[in-house]
Amino acid sequence: MKMIIAILRDSDIDNVTQALNSANLKVTRIASTSSILKRGVVTLLMGVEDDKVDVAIQVLHENTTPQEGDQKRVTLFVVPVEKYMQV
Repeated sequence: MKMIIAILRDSDIDNVTQALNSANLKVTRIASTSSILKRGVVTLLMGVEDDKVDVAIQVLHENTTPQEGDQKRVTLFVVPVEKYMQV
């Protein structure tokens, strides 16, 4: 299992969360603010099975708005999960 942490612009969040839900990927949304650009961003947390990581990344790529210049669509961290439980 992996934890995907995705940081994206808040203007893309509705399209992204709908697409992730359509792909049967569960997501937790956290409002945040970029310290560099001082604009609204959203942090998404997704626990996904190893075989779904590429699907999640593709959904994020396809549902975020391309930017001009060197601005990025989304910043991703894919982190291994040693243990998962719900209490």
